[in-house]
Order: sequence, then C-alpha cells, then structure tokens
Amino acid sequence: MIALTASDLSVSFGGETLFDKISFALDEKGRAGLVGVNGCGKTTLFRILTGRQSHDTGGISMVQGTRIGYMEQYVIRDDTVTLYDEVLSVFSHLMEMERELQDIAIDIDTGDHSEKTLTRQMQLQEKFESEGGLYFRALTTSALMGLGFEKELHQRPMSVLSGGQKSKAQLAKLLLSDSNLLLLDEPTNHLDIKACEWLEKFLLEYKGAYIVISHDRYFLDKVTNTTFEMENGHLREYKGNYSRYLELKEEYRKTQQRVYERTLKEISRIEGMVEQQKRWGQEHNYITAASKQKQADRLKETLDRPEDLPEGIRFTFRCKEGGGNDVLMAKNLSKSFDDKLLFSNVELDIKKNTRVFILGENGCGKTTLLKILTGETEPDSGQYRYGAEILPGYYDQVQANLTGSKTVLGEVWDSYPKMTQTEVRSALAAFLFKGEDVFKTIANLSGGEKARVALLKLMLKGANLLLLDEPTNHLDIHSRQALEEALLSYGGTLVIVSHDRYLINKLADRIILLKNDGTFSLEGNYDRYLEWCEMYATPQEKKPGPESKKPNLYKEKKERDARARQLRAAISKAEREIEKITEELEKATALLATDEYATDYEKAFEVSEKIEQLRAKEEQLTEEWMTLSEELETVT
Repeated sequence: MIALTASDLSVSFGGETLFDKISFALDEKGRAGLVGVNGCGKTTLFRILTGRQSHDTGGISMVQGTRIGYMEQYVIRDDTVTLYDEVLSVFSHLMEMERELQDIAIDIDTGDHSEKTLTRQMQLQEKFESEGGLYFRALTTSALMGLGFEKELHQRPMSVLSGGQKSKAQLAKLLLSDSNLLLLDEPTNHLDIKACEWLEKFLLEYKGAYIVISHDRYFLDKVTNTTFEMENGHLREYKGNYSRYLELKEEYRKTQQRVYERTLKEISRIEGMVEQQKRWGQEHNYITAASKQKQADRLKETLDRPEDLPEGIRFTFRCKEGGGNDVLMAKNLSKSFDDKLLFSNVELDIKKNTRVFILGENGCGKTTLLKILTGETEPDSGQYRYGAEILPGYYDQVQANLTGSKTVLGEVWDSYPKMTQTEVRSALAAFLFKGEDVFKTIANLSGGEKARVALLKLMLKGANLLLLDEPTNHLDIHSRQALEEALLSYGGTLVIVSHDRYLINKLADRIILLKNDGTFSLEGNYDRYLEWCEMYATPQEKKPGPESKKPNLYKEKKERDARARQLRAAISKAEREIEKITEELEKATALLATDEYATDYEKAFEVSEKIEQLRAKEEQLTEEWMTLSEELETVT
C-alpha cells in the first residue's frame, strides 16, 4: 500500500524555480534516501510534506491514519526540564493514563467498588498495557543510552546541554513517538559511530516508512532501499541504496549519452544523404531528399541532450617534497581536564605515505590529541616529534583559524600574500566562490562554505602531513566525493579523525582506536575493523592473542600485482585496437569526401556501412577499456 504520494510539485522563490513538477510515491514500509547538492530543495520538500510551507503547483496525498514525525531544528521549550523528562514527554498520554490508574486504585482502596470504577480500571489497564505503558520508561532510557547519553546526563537540565546534545534529544523523541512516517533531516549529525549504529538498528526494525536526508553515505547504504535524487530542479527515483544508486545513475547517464550521440550521428548521416541527393539533381532525388530531411527533423525533435552534472569542487593537495619514513612518533601521551582523564599511554608510529584514521567515542579526546600534535595544547605527560623535513597541515572542524570579519578573498589572500589576486580568485573559483561571493564575510558563510575556505587554505599550504579533524562535516555528497579523490591522489601522509565510515572504508589502510588507557592499532579499513570487532567482542579491552589467524598480506599483494599486470596488458591491447580503428575511420570518412564516392550512391552506401561497423566496434572496445581501467583502479 502507498503511504505517501506527491504529484507535480513545483516551488519558486524570487522568480527562480527551485524544483519543477516533481512526483514520487512511498510505500507504507518504504525506506528512502533523499540526496542532492546543498540548496537543491531537499529540506523545502520536507517542509511542504509536513504542511509548514506552501507549494506553487501539484498535490500531496496520504493514506488515512498516516502520522508524520519530522526532525527539525530543536527549539528549547523549557530550560529547567531535565533531559530524561524532556524525552519522556513524548509519552505524555501514557503518563496521563498512569496517573488516572493510580487515582482509581486509591478510590478502590478507600471503598469504591462500583461496577463503573472497576470497568474503567480494567479498560484503562488494557489500553495502557497495549500501548506500551509497562515499558515506556525503559524505552526512553534505552534510546538515550543508544544515542550516547551517559546515565549521569539524564537528570541534567536542558539548559546545560550543547546544541548537538539537544539535537540528539529531539531525535530520541521522534524515534519514540507513535509516528508511522518519519522525515529525518541529517539525523546522523553530531552522532558518533556507536550512536549511528544504534540509529541504524532502530530504523531497520522500524515498522513504518521513512525518508532520510543525509550526506552520510555509509548510513544511507545501511538503512535505505530506494534513492530519490534531486538534481537540476527534477526528482528521479532509483531502486537501491546509495551505492546502487551511483551505479544506476552512471548507467543511466551513459545510456543517455550513447542515445544522444547515436541520434546526432544518425541525423548527420541522413542529412549527408540529403546533400548527396540534392547534388545529383534529378527530380526523384529531390523527392528522396525531402523525405530524408523530414526523417532527420523528426529525430531532432526527439533529441534529448543529457543534463549537465552539478558543478563541484576541483582541487589537488600539493605536497612538499622530502621527508623520511618516520613521519610522526608519540610516546606515553596523556591528557586530563578538570580531573577527568581523557586518555593516557597514547603511542603513535606514523610512517610515510600511510592513511591513518583515529576512531573512538565522542568525548574520548580525539580532537584534543590532534591539538596536542599541532602544538595548540600541551599534554600532561609524554612526548611527540615529527620526522625530518615534515611540514604538517591541520584542518580544524570548527574552523577556529578563520577570521569572522574578513572577506573570503581577504582570508585566503592574507594567508598567502605572495599570490596575485588573479591566482587567489582562480583558486576560490575552483572551490565554487565566484563573482561577488568572494566578498562575503566569513561570519556570514554557511558551515559548508566555511569548510570550503578552510580546505582551500590547507590545499595551498603544500604540507606533506595532513592532520584532519572531521573534514567531511558540513560538506554535501558531491564535495565529499571531491575531497576523497583529492586525498586518494595526495602524495603525503594522512592522520584523520572522522565518523564518516564511507570515507574510512575508501581511504584507510590503518585504524587507531583511542581509549582512555591507550591506543590499539589495526591494519585495514572500517569493514576490516568491524570484522575484528565480531571476532573480539570488546576491542577496547581485549586484543587478539598470538594464535589468531592473520591475513597473508604478502600473498594478497602478489596476487594484486599479478592481476594489475594482466589488466595493464589488456588495456594496452584495447588502446592499440582503438587507435587502429580510428585510423580506418579517418580513411573511410575521407573517401566519402572525394568526388568518386560523392557521386556514386552505391559506393557511398558501402563506405557508410563500413563506418557504422567500425564505430560500433570502437564503442565496444571503449566500453571494455573503461571496465578494465575501473578494475585496475580498484586493484591498485
């Protein structure tokens, strides 16, 4: 059964169309992700679905009994209420029934045994139990603990909680409500990995439907089976999670491009025949020419040029030459705040050209550790040192190194005064700051825009060691993909703190788990870490013994190298064949331009047929080349 249907929705602001005639449907148990660049209208669509905003055209219909739960920005209603009571308030109807049952019990104890009272008690008790009255408090505590709220925080007033904690409290209320259709706007913001995993488990067991806006690709892969993409004012549906959506979108664009190019070729071929018929100059030739021209005109009417992809960030991290194999070493680092131990016995041994991720729960001191390594904070004990010729660069997740009163242009130019204004503006344009945007003040930028300025400054530094604290925060998916590609091609060493599991999977070759009593190192990416966690249920407390079976890394590397050689040979062969076909195409095309073939229809037709066959073969070889190249990229 369809729970929600939207038909031909359109919205405009200031004469500009945000999206135009978008339609979609959501099943009563649908699990959909809504993706698109920042500013494409995702949140606006949510506000329309909840009735908080009007639309210009179209309509929305929902099955009777649909109750929408919408996660919006938290609004403090009462500073004095505790976190636990704020979240528990979602069960106010159960608490009201509980109070009434207590009053009835008192009446019965004082002698009221009337049939009316006893019947009311029985009916109310049944309703109370059927709606979860026996365990709603346990559910509240479980949700708070799952979202990372320690027991001691439950009785803290809302006024002392951070913005992130207030957002998580709102998420807890939403998940505990009796809504059967959830609209979740960036629900994993401010959540650590443990809380994200709890939320994933909750949604996978959820009985209703939901649509989730998120830039967390790992999260989308786990909890969605349909993807709605908003792009260029349109909405397109793809069956599958985020990774499957990427595959389907690429296939769709390739198909669109092939159809477009083939149609252009066919139009060109037919119009070439039209010109030949006109040159022959006989009456029947003019009739044929007119017929063929109509055929070409009909094809032109069906010609659908593929839409341009949204503009994205373009950048490459420059890397200072030099530096030995030992990049960063630390021994026995410890840090406490207000007599609370963050961590101790931290050991680091970072080698050249490795990509290391530091994981740990919120509050374990990951950001503090990076600040110690950059010299911003002093450790309580221990020491660290950089290797020779190492130039570190630091990305601060809160962009504290940006000056709010400066313009975007001034912020970058003041940091690199030897650059010309043209050079600075070109660099800013690559980070999507164009025209008057470069004169915006830092204080008035969005979180994503500030992140782009900070990343640009870091890119220009030329560091050969990057220390990155949550670099994908505030970035949309397209910007995250651009950052990933830049980091993959970076020639230096990476030490990254991140909750972005998709990023960790794509980049990491080593994970360091930070605990209050030290560090634990594991080779591999996030999936490898999960496998290890399944083998050793409490990784913070137990390490694998000498009997544990380790992967044969040498054998795996030899197999990868052998496969890479095979792929490179196949790619070279395909390239040679494509070059040969290109030469044959040039010769055949040149023949058509000669008088001999231009005036001989049969000869011209034979050459045209040969050209079509060559182009089909060229297309087949090109697709094979792309497949081999993609596999080679994966292997290497």
